[in-house]
Amino acid sequence: MPTKRSKKESLRRAALEYHSRGRKGKIEVTSTKPCVTQRDLSLAYTPGVAAPCLAIEKDPATVREYTAKGNLVAVVSDGTAVLGLGNIGALASKPVMEGKGVLFKRFADIDVFDIELDLNDPDEIIRTVKAMEPTFGGINLEDIKAPQCFYIEEKLKELMNIPVFHDDQHGTAIISGAALLNAVEVVGKDIAKIKVVFSGAGAAGIACANFYLSLGVQLENVLMVDSKGVLWEGRGDEDKNPYKKKYFRKTEARELGDAMKGADVFCGVSTKDVLKPEMVKTMADKPLIFAMANPDPEITYEAAKRARPDCIMATGRSDYPNQVNNVLGFPFIFRGALDVQATAINEEMKRAAARALADLAKEEVPDSVKRAYDDANLSFGPDYIIPKPFDPRVLTWEAVAVAKAAMDTGVAQKPVDIDEYREQLIGKLDWSRETMRKVFSLAQRDPKRIVFPEGTHPKIIWAASEIVTEGIARPILLGRREEILRKFDELHHDPEGIEIVEPKTWPHREDYIRNYYKLRQRKGVTLEQARLDMKNFNYFGAMMVMKGHADGMVGGVGQNYPDILRPALQVIGPRAGGKLVAGLYILIHQNRIYCLADCAVNVEPTAAELAEIAVLSAAEMEQLHLVPRIAMLSFANFGSVRCGSTDKVAAAVEIIRKELPHVVVDGPVQAGVALDPEMMREHFPFSDLKEQPNLLIFPDLDAGNISLRLLERFSSAHSIGPIIMGMERPVHLVIREAEVNAIVNLTAIACVDAQNVARRLANIDSALNYST
Repeated sequence: MPTKRSKKESLRRAALEYHSRGRKGKIEVTSTKPCVTQRDLSLAYTPGVAAPCLAIEKDPATVREYTAKGNLVAVVSDGTAVLGLGNIGALASKPVMEGKGVLFKRFADIDVFDIELDLNDPDEIIRTVKAMEPTFGGINLEDIKAPQCFYIEEKLKELMNIPVFHDDQHGTAIISGAALLNAVEVVGKDIAKIKVVFSGAGAAGIACANFYLSLGVQLENVLMVDSKGVLWEGRGDEDKNPYKKKYFRKTEARELGDAMKGADVFCGVSTKDVLKPEMVKTMADKPLIFAMANPDPEITYEAAKRARPDCIMATGRSDYPNQVNNVLGFPFIFRGALDVQATAINEEMKRAAARALADLAKEEVPDSVKRAYDDANLSFGPDYIIPKPFDPRVLTWEAVAVAKAAMDTGVAQKPVDIDEYREQLIGKLDWSRETMRKVFSLAQRDPKRIVFPEGTHPKIIWAASEIVTEGIARPILLGRREEILRKFDELHHDPEGIEIVEPKTWPHREDYIRNYYKLRQRKGVTLEQARLDMKNFNYFGAMMVMKGHADGMVGGVGQNYPDILRPALQVIGPRAGGKLVAGLYILIHQNRIYCLADCAVNVEPTAAELAEIAVLSAAEMEQLHLVPRIAMLSFANFGSVRCGSTDKVAAAVEIIRKELPHVVVDGPVQAGVALDPEMMREHFPFSDLKEQPNLLIFPDLDAGNISLRLLERFSSAHSIGPIIMGMERPVHLVIREAEVNAIVNLTAIACVDAQNVARRLANIDSALNYST
């Protein structure tokens, strides 16, 4: 397996490639209105833009009606306390701030401008941010060092009439506060009586302590430890930091080890390994250990559990239970605040957010979330005291709670009907967004052997390294060992965990030739031709899959589709009893997933073949834990035009309904109409498509492939595929010059498909054994 060092280097290279490929960085500004014709331009800018300007001048409240202010947040940093990097400066902090913007958009559909300020004077930062109030609906302060961050936030909250929130302080406090509420309930302790030790007295540490007090922890039960030891009266620096001052205590404790004796809770926001196992052993019964330093906690999960098996442990890491992740907070807090036009994010709103998260953790966890985290037993208890970061229900629970608290405390300028607001948010949820996360989780359970015929291609080498690092498959690269290893060295990737097969010296080569000859001898293939074909790595890779020496094949990064698909069809062929094979693409657009078929194989399918394509596609989606809703596309809607093409689609719909009575399907329907639920309800209320479809079936290959390429070219959509459906064993194609992440994603899908093939074959063997 790859070493920790090689994994770190692989991650570094992948991150640099991710940020630099295509359009640089992670964000762009796109127009939400058409801006094509002269009339469009005259409305967007002069002279038409004067109308909303004058309306806003007359009534400032209309600014949210005519501009993006109401959904726009500034992520502001001076770069003095970035992640675990420290004071790297405003310029170097920009990738982090762009990333924060991506999270706002991804989790709560909030737009962001990142603002990096090259300023050293806190008052100058305050003046600059205050001057930007007309532009933004909220301010998210980020990665500003203590104690300046406290002063800056305090002053901005006094001066501004929009929400101001320093996530480094309050984010960790709110999420860990939710964990605290549930943890004390699980262990049966009274929050007013627990003794809490804080390790770290910076922005997050002080904010956590303040927030815990607001939840019911008593000040006299708190000890705080900084880099100099316990904050004790008489230490001599009590008056240096006004924000720390109230946590200086009359106590004999001087070091962290002293403070930990008899403690019920450890809250760590400091550095790795400061909490020793011997300290943990001195804690009270059923201790709560929140070791939240990133990326390495104050004590490892394993060490804490060995020292105190009765502890409840939370960290900032995703590979252990109870991850305290700020993404559970800021997107949804701002979502609720913006939607009621709150003038501030007050303490009541923060507590409402924490209590909403705590309450959600007690609800039954949906199967989709359990699958995403590969944990069928996920339920409230010691290992699940806060929701998972990718639980889509967090949006509706937390944003609603924050909005309600804003209204209850009088800071909401635009009150809403809470029930209606909740329904609006539910309508925004798209559970399919976690599909690739689920696929990776499934693949990691049982990584399969996936062969890559283009083993010397630089992108395949890079992808193979990523695949091993992620643990989603066991890659097999075809080619000369010396050449492949040389390229690994040139590209600075680690070949550990990757199998290299030289077809020329493969011990099963002669067996492949004989089997291929027997398979194709009545299709014009001579023994000599069989020998020549086995020199083609696409044929060789297909034979590896057919003979069970590999579980699936992925290729195409440097070839045309037919060059790799034809050998697969000739050697592996369609599934027994199958009628055809077809190509399915997964398209990711604006955080939603759509499946498109057939975009790769069948040129002019009949009605029966079109139905078979839809049936195969629906089965593939269900394997990926997506619920298919099928729109059978055409140029006309529901019989408005009768011709051979529309009649074919209509006939296919009837076949699908008979074969898949549990699946929603309708058509023929235009793509624009199918994807607009309001238009469907207004004009075609009889249609079975009550929700937006996620599986789009095209009437022929021209329509499918052209539509896919236009979507890729003219939008921000990203595609994965084609996934070749209907094969006896998984063979999937990537487009020529596909990006590394596309190869990795398709490999994960191939692995999951191979797992399903293995189960199907095992069931057949079991049935045969039972019958005999």
